[in-house]
Amino acid sequence: MRQRPRQAQRAGDRAPRSREGAAREPDPKIRELPGPRKQKGIIAPLFRVIFAWPYRVVLAGLYRSGVRPWHLTVLSLAVNTVCGWLIVVGHVFLGGILLLPAGLLDIFDGALARQRHEESRAGAFLDSVVDRASDAIVFGAIFWMLAGQGKENQAALALASLFVSLMVSYLRAQAEALGLTLSEGLMQRLERYVLLVIGLTVPGALLPVLIVLTALGTVTVLQRLVTAWGRLPKA
Repeated sequence: MRQRPRQAQRAGDRAPRSREGAAREPDPKIRELPGPRKQKGIIAPLFRVIFAWPYRVVLAGLYRSGVRPWHLTVLSLAVNTVCGWLIVVGHVFLGGILLLPAGLLDIFDGALARQRHEESRAGAFLDSVVDRASDAIVFGAIFWMLAGQGKENQAALALASLFVSLMVSYLRAQAEALGLTLSEGLMQRLERYVLLVIGLTVPGALLPVLIVLTALGTVTVLQRLVTAWGRLPKA
C-alpha cells in the first residue's frame, strides 16, 4: 500500500522535468547558425563570404527576440512602400538608403523561417507576393519620377527593368509548378537591390544602373528559358 504513493510521486517528479525540457529549445550559438544560402548571381558568392558572420549575428538576434518570419515580410513591404513614396516626392537619396533595410528584411524572413522550422507554403506564397509588389512599387516610383522630369527614355528603361524582373520570378514559379528547380541567372534579387541602392544614391548612376538591370535581367530570362526548356520532357 505504501509503494503506490512513492511511485506516483516519482512519476510526478519526472513529468515536470520532461515538460520543462520540451517547452523551449535552447537558443542556438552564433557559430552554430548557418551562413547565407548558396545562390547564383554576380554578387551572391561574394556576399556569402564577406557577410557570413554579420549574417549569423543578426539571425541570432532575430531568433532570440521572438520576431516571427511574417513580421519581417510585412515590414519589408512597408519599408519598400516608404521608399517608393520618397522617390516620387523627390527624396531619391533617402529612398535609396532605405532600400538597404528593405533588402535585409527580405533576406532574413526566409532565413528566420528556416531557423524556426516554420517554413510553409503559405509563408512562401506571402513572401513571393510581397516581393513582386515591392518590385512594382519601387520601379513604378522610379518611372513616375523620371516621367515627371521629362526623361522618357529613362522612364521606359525603368518599366523594362520591372518587366524583366517580373519575368525572372515568373519563370521560376512556373518551373517549380512543373517540378523543376530553376535558379539560374546573373541578375537575382540581391543584385537588383544592390544596383538600385547605387543608382538612387550615387549622382548620375541611375541611367547606367537601369541599363544594366534591363540587359542582365534579359540575359537571366533567356538563361532560365533555355534551362527550363532543356529539362522539360518533349513528349
